[in-house]
Amino acid sequence: MIRIQNLDFSFHKKVVFQNLNLQIEAGQICGLFGKNGVGKTTLLYNLTGLLFPHKGKVEILGFEPKKRQTEFLQEIFLITDEVYLPDMSIRQYEKTIAPFYPKFDTVQFLEFLNRFEIPSESQINKLSLGQRKKVLISFALATNTAIVLMDEPTNGLDIMGKTQFQKILAEQMNDDRYFIISTHQAKDLENLIDRVIVLDNEKILFNQSVRTISEKLNFKISENKAELSKAFYAETNFFGNVMVLPNHENTENRVDLELLYKAVTTNSEQINQWFNSK
Repeated sequence: MIRIQNLDFSFHKKVVFQNLNLQIEAGQICGLFGKNGVGKTTLLYNLTGLLFPHKGKVEILGFEPKKRQTEFLQEIFLITDEVYLPDMSIRQYEKTIAPFYPKFDTVQFLEFLNRFEIPSESQINKLSLGQRKKVLISFALATNTAIVLMDEPTNGLDIMGKTQFQKILAEQMNDDRYFIISTHQAKDLENLIDRVIVLDNEKILFNQSVRTISEKLNFKISENKAELSKAFYAETNFFGNVMVLPNHENTENRVDLELLYKAVTTNSEQINQWFNSK
């Protein structure tokens, strides 16, 4: 389990988190959303032990990340937004870094590279940003760590690369793993994530499973003024009024992540009250 309790963190007197609490069970692909500068990357760094809480506690799989124990580091991998890879071939990188991860699978690594159309003997410094990101994603998933944290993993990926990313990630998820993806690209995660976490105002603003969201909210286009008055959020596009409404039928419907994010960040109190009601 991943558990954060009463986390406080600041950068140069700027408060980033204040009394932040979060709990995540295994077997989920979690989408972490929030505006620029809200602390998504900082939260990931606190989970890995690259940054330490000023107050509160972070516990992952029974470990405190700040202690950076070998047994913990062997079970976690972070894909950063900016890709820093050494000037060597992909296979040299594998031979250098893979020994730190006891469950690393070379066959998987080569398979993922092939699906991303990256020759395994390529020199890393000759690859584009998107290609380097594909290498890092392939390596991260081949480590078979319990936890993979990803900071904007689809930045720089082409359309086919994003499709392969979604397929591979879904295939590699199991009941014992945790995938947490920080992103601004909500559309890239639709039909992939199991849980939506929204970070804002120094805390977790919203944290619900996609299944619960699909049962509690209705995303629709309507010109009905009565419905418009009941909407948690609405905006107008070419087709009419796009709304996020309470779903009184408890029947599952498609979740629009972009609309959900806008609704939560503009009307979180009312939405959370609705989710907490019977």
